[in-house]
Amino acid sequence: MHVLLIEDDDLVATGIQAGLADYDAVVDPVMTLADARAALRTFSSDVVVLDLGLPDGDGLNLLAEWRAAGVNVPVLVLTARDRISDRVTGLQGGADDYLLKPFDLDELAARLQALVRRVAGRSRALIEHGSLRFDPLARRLTLDECEISLPRRELMLLEVFLQAPGSVLTADQLKDRLYGMNDEVESNALNVHIHFLRRKLGSGVIETVRGLGYRLGDPAAIDAGQRNE
Repeated sequence: MHVLLIEDDDLVATGIQAGLADYDAVVDPVMTLADARAALRTFSSDVVVLDLGLPDGDGLNLLAEWRAAGVNVPVLVLTARDRISDRVTGLQGGADDYLLKPFDLDELAARLQALVRRVAGRSRALIEHGSLRFDPLARRLTLDECEISLPRRELMLLEVFLQAPGSVLTADQLKDRLYGMNDEVESNALNVHIHFLRRKLGSGVIETVRGLGYRLGDPAAIDAGQRNE
């Protein structure tokens, strides 16, 4: 899960980055509306965490601007504005959720996972795909009811595919979900992760769509591929 964090308090931003790292989230923090606009033009995010009182303006203005332009990325407003009227204004202005400061990091993570789940059209947290079962909050993966341990990046990559079954994802979209703006990424890193996922979960787990990108394999193909390992 890639999170664009728009927060001008460095201490709060650092705490959110550290806390969400436990859920394998990639968090890119920015401190101003201008930087947020540039960030969303540069890479795609699964969800945005938006503070309202920013140095160069009100976060609600940015939210209204995005919604008017057809930007549909889910947005959670994270703010100290605790009046009912503030919450109503935020939600009516295009926010998908509203959380007050101070907050619990586990609750923030759960709310962000819920927003990503709604976008994917799922009603349950548990993701099932053939014999694969994945719990995003517990970070637990099983195959044929046997628990599978994967390195962080491989699990993150698999989660991206499981959250978007049937969708063809480009290499750039996948890299955006796995790495932050300032991460140095080797040119073959994505191919290496995909190679190891296929080795561990069966060759059919990820399909290559020539000239376009990759997509999650058919559940039956995953099951068959695992039986043939």
